[in-house]
Amino acid sequence: MPPALPHLPTLLARRAHLPGEGTTVYRAAHTTETDGLFALDVAGDAGVLSLYAELSPEEETRLAAACGEAAGLAGVSLKRRPVEARHAANVARDWLSPPKPVWGEERAEVVGLEGGVPFLIRPGGDLSIGLFTDARPMRAWVREHAPPGGRVLNTFAYTCGFGLNAALGGAEVVKNVDLSRKVLAWGQENYALSGLAAQGTDFLYGDVFAWLGRLKRRGDTFDLVILDPPSFARGRGGVWRAERDYPALAALAVDVMAPGGRLLAMTNHAGLSEAAFGHLVASGLTKAGRPARPEARLHPGEDYPGATHLKAEVWTLD
Repeated sequence: MPPALPHLPTLLARRAHLPGEGTTVYRAAHTTETDGLFALDVAGDAGVLSLYAELSPEEETRLAAACGEAAGLAGVSLKRRPVEARHAANVARDWLSPPKPVWGEERAEVVGLEGGVPFLIRPGGDLSIGLFTDARPMRAWVREHAPPGGRVLNTFAYTCGFGLNAALGGAEVVKNVDLSRKVLAWGQENYALSGLAAQGTDFLYGDVFAWLGRLKRRGDTFDLVILDPPSFARGRGGVWRAERDYPALAALAVDVMAPGGRLLAMTNHAGLSEAAFGHLVASGLTKAGRPARPEARLHPGEDYPGATHLKAEVWTLD
């Protein structure tokens, strides 16, 4: 059994205040607290155990049971996350993310709260469960700073958590762009949970780069643009690498920004330092010829102690 297990009650106690603040989906144990062996996410009464070490099936079950019992969960789903999971995700998805829980009762869907905002969480069946909990402070920032009556563009939208918070924050127009119809439909379900209209014209299916060009040609501009691309992706247009291609993305983004608009730029590339990421964004802004100034840096929440993988910067156009 992993040596970090005896500390689980202590780790859970550190998060005990979160449900009282309207957050029931969060990271209950981060890898920096478990010697890199595992992480535990909680969504309501469902747990998601991410394994970064190779364990026997019996050890996996015992670890899941220990997590579930310590956190008072109904069931725990398993996500195996080997170092090189990118190819395996295409050929061994059921092994990486078994659809049935490894311990306890199945929860096909759970509604979890984040700062009082409901989100539809699906613990089994895929490596991503519907919400990246490390970005909770960024979503809170969007809700607080959404332009009242303004326009927001949420790119690489996934299940539209940023777009939803922008709408709840008072933005009049929010466009969510993603290359997956499945996650956009999931995003529309999230909108519905908050009683918001989810018109199809606000959920744009397709390549983000193509949409940025299309919006520019239309003359559409936005008061806030959110960039949350993967660190690596392979598509019809070739290979995207954040450390190489982020400046070009930032330049395209500011082309559709209104004067005085804000850019929220993020990356989950663990190999990029905060300073290096800032240089990439600044390079793109310079390339676009749009003077801008950095306004804020945002980091993962308190349930991710010591995490350095996720970086976020807010830039304001002059």
